[in-house]
Amino acid sequence: MLEIYSAGGILMYPILLCSIAVVAISIERFWTLNSQKIAPRHQLGEVWNWLQKNQLDAEKLKQLRQSSKLGRILAAGLSNSRHGRDVMKDSIQEAANQVIHDMERYLGALGTIAAIAPLLGLLGTVIGMINVFTALNLEGTGNAGALAGGISEALITTAAGLCVAIPAMIAHRFFVRRVDTLVVTMEQEAVKLVDALHNDRRVDVKVA
Repeated sequence: MLEIYSAGGILMYPILLCSIAVVAISIERFWTLNSQKIAPRHQLGEVWNWLQKNQLDAEKLKQLRQSSKLGRILAAGLSNSRHGRDVMKDSIQEAANQVIHDMERYLGALGTIAAIAPLLGLLGTVIGMINVFTALNLEGTGNAGALAGGISEALITTAAGLCVAIPAMIAHRFFVRRVDTLVVTMEQEAVKLVDALHNDRRVDVKVA
């Protein structure tokens, strides 16, 4: 394996760094974008229980804000609920924008790696073919080792770039989809809270 890596030339180093970044980002995002950490199933019910028992105070709001991303959004809405429905919705939207930004962290880098890894491989291919033609010009077709080395470098970097890009693209789309799903879930929970507090329509809030 080390011999194959060495035969790929200098562009194998950035490709290797890209592969390490893909693994690190994927593990971090998989751990971070856990639905039970982001939007616990019974959190809205717990909040509604506090409201019904008149237990919601500054300490509860602080606890709610620190408990999860959904809790942060709900706490922002509850903090401004007395100012009316529109102000409450604006507060929820502002908090949601910050939460979504946090959830999308590193996904841009993952998408960038998926785009540039094949280009690095292609660049390695071009450099390898340049080496082949240089060897042909200088030594003719008699030096099979030089020709084989250039062709090997071209093929290895191409394969390495694709081996990094394909998993990176899969991971990027997977995590983007997960973020979208979590955003929809949090939006639904926030709407339930707004409607329940301002009684615009009957809302079924499940209490944990």
